[in-house]
Amino acid sequence: MEAIDERHATPRPRRPIVPLFTGMQRIPGGLMLIPLILGSLFGTFLPDAIGIGSFTTALFKDSALPLIALLIFATGAQVTGRTGGPILATAGVVLLMKSIVPGTLVVLLGLAVGIDGVAGLSILAILAAADNSNGGLWLAFSGQYGDERDRGAYMASAINDGPFFSLLFLGASGLGDIPLMALVAAIVPFLLGVLVGNLDSAWRDVLLPVPNIVIPFFAFALGTGIDLGAIAEGGLQGLVLGLIVAPVTGFFVYLGYKAMLRRGAMSGMGFAAGTTAGNSVATPAVVGLADPDFAKYVDVATAQVAASVLVTAILAPLLAAAMLKRAGALIPARITGGHGEVVPTKVISHAQDEGMT
Repeated sequence: MEAIDERHATPRPRRPIVPLFTGMQRIPGGLMLIPLILGSLFGTFLPDAIGIGSFTTALFKDSALPLIALLIFATGAQVTGRTGGPILATAGVVLLMKSIVPGTLVVLLGLAVGIDGVAGLSILAILAAADNSNGGLWLAFSGQYGDERDRGAYMASAINDGPFFSLLFLGASGLGDIPLMALVAAIVPFLLGVLVGNLDSAWRDVLLPVPNIVIPFFAFALGTGIDLGAIAEGGLQGLVLGLIVAPVTGFFVYLGYKAMLRRGAMSGMGFAAGTTAGNSVATPAVVGLADPDFAKYVDVATAQVAASVLVTAILAPLLAAAMLKRAGALIPARITGGHGEVVPTKVISHAQDEGMT
């Protein structure tokens, strides 16, 4: 029998002492949710532990934006001429169903009941929580269960993140200038990724593992900015707001996936968009400066929106995972073959799209 050269043998993966990564993956959106919650605990109760400076603070507190930018770049690198059109279509549907439709409905509610809102929730709080989405969580969930179309749709979050749509819907002309450069800056990493990935396909392979690497780290850093004390001040109304925003706005995006994109079994992915962006916590203050009529609602609305950020970050991926599982489509975006090679499963998801529309 010919001897086996151990230098070229494929090493067998060792059983982990504690299956941390596998355990996180078993929870829907766990790569994002668990570090996010841990980060919020550290940021609220042990801020000095992550504020000691140097590499510790740089990684665990200040890394969210650069790591998300890297993820956006890596996502762009996976886009080819074959996938570009579907990505734009998906982003457009998410933007329509997550921002324009909910924002319009909230404005109509305000016209009917006034800016005081209902049940202790002002129109300012409802709008600030409902017309945007958490792009980091969307990237985390779609990176785990979606394909290039879903991950590329993060562009919708880049556009609806922050007070832009709230100002437009409320007609606050004082600070209602469209921040074009901010939008351009959010999309540049994606476009550069598209360019690099199409000039050299080897870069697509190099950047393929980026989501699993960066998601837990930027999620923890995002969590450090969520003050659990402020969420507690939001009280029951803030929790109720999150419990409404996640299923209702997620359902709108689900309908868009189902009826407009014809994604079939993968339509449950739309519920992952039913979130409130972290940056929206600042929206009430911006609106209050733009329109003094809303100034008296700012403090309470800020706390309520903060509560919605955390509640929707937990609930939206759970709803999306439940819908995908019900349709038999809760499949990791990429799996490992029997000899350790990486096998794409987007072929499976595309087959489901074709057969279950």
